Amino acid sequence: MGMIEMARELGKELQKDQAYLNMQLARQASDEDEGLQDAIGEFNLKRMAINNEAQKEDRNEETLKRLNEEFRAVYAKIMENENMIQYNKAKTELDALVQRLTAIITLSAEGDDPETCDYEAACSGNCATCGGCH
Repeated sequence: MGMIEMARELGKELQKDQAYLNMQLARQASDEDEGLQDAIGEFNLKRMAINNEAQKEDRNEETLKRLNEEFRAVYAKIMENENMIQYNKAKTELDALVQRLTAIITLSAEGDDPETCDYEAACSGNCATCGGCH
């Protein structure tokens, strides 16, 4: 079996893993949650309204302030939704698994022992690159 076929087999095994299955269930629950989907739609509309107002030459700072407050309130509503909480938890777990698999492959490609190399989580301080604390 060649490496590409092995990667496809790894993909098949990944899709059998509980982390993957949990993610699929959480995604489905989030997709079917009408209140959550409405809030996400409202969030997107608020974001567009903020962008539109910010791009105006004669933008109104009071309008921007109000829109930003509404935007933050909708975001908080989304993040407090139980289905979103479960989705984020499942995504973090799946991302951690994929990150570990990727690290083992990358470290092996760099010459480390495939039997012993592994991913070590470390906080870089940059939340944009973070899958969450584990």
